[in-house]
Amino acid sequence: MKLKNAITLSAVALTTAFTSGDLYAQKKKTKTKKAQEETVIGVQRGSNYGDPKDVKAEAGAFAIVPLKYKYFGLEEYIDEETMFIHFSKHYVAYLNNLNKAVAGTPQAQMSIEELLRTLDMNNATLRNNAGGYYNHNMYFAGMSRSGGSPKGALAAAIDRDFGSFDNFKKAFAEAGAKRFGSGWAWLVVNNGKLQVVSTANQDNPLMPGLGVSGIPVLAMDVWEHAYYLKYQNRRGDYINNFFNVIDWDVAEQLYQKAIISKP
Repeated sequence: MKLKNAITLSAVALTTAFTSGDLYAQKKKTKTKKAQEETVIGVQRGSNYGDPKDVKAEAGAFAIVPLKYKYFGLEEYIDEETMFIHFSKHYVAYLNNLNKAVAGTPQAQMSIEELLRTLDMNNATLRNNAGGYYNHNMYFAGMSRSGGSPKGALAAAIDRDFGSFDNFKKAFAEAGAKRFGSGWAWLVVNNGKLQVVSTANQDNPLMPGLGVSGIPVLAMDVWEHAYYLKYQNRRGDYINNFFNVIDWDVAEQLYQKAIISKP
């Protein structure tokens, strides 16, 4: 009997080892397949827009944060042309204008977060361009092809503060859909709890005196330039598809930092 049990346990252990190996191989295969799919898309589209790594900004206190995917990397949900224009034109313009605005001032020595928290809200140039720089960094970094749903501490916090992931999605989608004109929807940590808020134009919850506050962990751009080429007036379709490209690993990292930071 002891021999039989030992053989059985050995077989289970061996099966588990093979299963773990298969899982690793499958994940590696999936990652390789995604990379190959991106390459195929790029070839089919002719790579008309070049490589985002080649985009340059004017020298200044703040630097360009490179995209971690190709312009076609989120294809199906966000088209290549939109991503090219959004990143290389709109984002870079905000960055260049920000660097011009802070040149020779104390703000040039600050982090972007410190600059936003101490901002003179009557300084429209700095407000718009510092906000545009930070907001787009959050937006681009917060997306990937992974999609899915949150895990770990962030998932638990969403369940705690919204009741369920579906409730969060509804609140976040409504924040984007109901934002009149141009603006942003945010998931933030405020006094240790998660909240969904929205801001107009290039404002964000780090800025003083807005009536909403918190440390952002997720940002969704609802300016028309973020979606109009593909979705036209169907902002709701863009918002629904945005959930397919959220990088929850990044959101989790930002959440972990936020809960130990001062608001």
